[in-house]
Amino acid sequence: MTMENDKTMQTDESQNDLEVSEKEKEISPEDYLEPLLQRAKQAARPLSGLIAMKKNAALMAMADGLEAGEEAILAANEEDLTAVEGDTSREAMADRLRLTPARIADMATHIREIAQLRDPVGESMGFWQRPNGMRVGRVRVPIGVIGIIYESRPNVTADAAALCLKSGNVCVLRGGSEAHHSNLALAKILGEAAQQAGIPEGAITFIDKTDREVVLALLKSDRFVDLIIPRGGDALMQTVTQHATIPVIKHDKGVCHIYVDSDVDLAMAQRISFNAKVQRSSTCNSMETLLVHEKVAKKFLVPLAEQYVEAGVEMRGCPKTCQILSQAKPAQDDDFGKEFLSLIVAIKVVKDMESAMDHIHQYGSRHTDSILTNDYDRALRFLREVDSSAVMVNASTRLNDGYEFGLGAEIGISTTRIHARGPMGLEDLTCSKFVVYGSGQIRE
Repeated sequence: MTMENDKTMQTDESQNDLEVSEKEKEISPEDYLEPLLQRAKQAARPLSGLIAMKKNAALMAMADGLEAGEEAILAANEEDLTAVEGDTSREAMADRLRLTPARIADMATHIREIAQLRDPVGESMGFWQRPNGMRVGRVRVPIGVIGIIYESRPNVTADAAALCLKSGNVCVLRGGSEAHHSNLALAKILGEAAQQAGIPEGAITFIDKTDREVVLALLKSDRFVDLIIPRGGDALMQTVTQHATIPVIKHDKGVCHIYVDSDVDLAMAQRISFNAKVQRSSTCNSMETLLVHEKVAKKFLVPLAEQYVEAGVEMRGCPKTCQILSQAKPAQDDDFGKEFLSLIVAIKVVKDMESAMDHIHQYGSRHTDSILTNDYDRALRFLREVDSSAVMVNASTRLNDGYEFGLGAEIGISTTRIHARGPMGLEDLTCSKFVVYGSGQIRE
């Protein structure tokens, strides 16, 4: 072959690539999604009937796949991190994005723990007999096809895929553009491992287009998708609630509070308040606002502030807080009720528990709120009257988590009241159906 012919062939190939690229651009979001969602829907029926042993074997294979694919996952993650590192305004996002060998090992461990959990599918929720002899009952069944739209955190890909598979649900995953390479690598490894273990193709479906129009099309795909679970910020939540024609369970922002009561073990309160802010500040269950009873404010805040300064925490306080702490900056009006997702904490000195609960009611997001106290009656009242997905006594808000609650993992922390609230584990990914045993009964 002559060099001239070779150049001609390369030109032809380039032209063909260009034509394919142009054709891809012409594909509408609906045309792109339909074959993916059809395949997902077709996988729902065989997946729902798989025995626990089969699903558990697939989960173990998925965990093994993550560990074996560590190098490829970290390389993909580095591509995502390159786009955000160095930008101080995106430090919290970088922390949520970052994968390490330890975090990959944790994802694999969580999947193996999910495999060890009881399978809720087919579980009886009670039977009773009617006067005509007919026996009526309810059993747990998978929801079907669940669309999960999420931002930043690649570990959601692994947790969601594992929880959906164990509960007999097909998952359709659409991660954020900032974690695209990481999510794609994870979904490929998990999907291939599951399929090789006998799970139907399409049971783990990943949408690899990141444009907004695909999300809008997904939200209206009620022919194929039974439930949408969004995890992310205000903009994502508004988009989903405005456009979805599918039922939605929201996993909204976490404006989490800790209230330090007047009757409290100060050493314990200091340890918890430090952990809730510093242990991992970029998560939705980290404390954003610290409320302190005025009787213990100085004694409690001064040593805590020293710890915060050493850890790099910026404190934004009310006027009383600023009088006590020279390190604190005056809080702006919008600092209370803000999800910082970083090493920033808003601090307010309050008159009593009533004032603290009023503040939580006004500024909280109904995610996680905790009281630190030795007073039993006040603890019970706080538990009763604070309306959040998790209300705690003498515990860090960081503990509101599916793994910490013994659920193995979570698909998210629901701030919705209907169907599920708080960390959503396996049971929350099922619904129920009635089953009836008759012997010839008819309606008279």
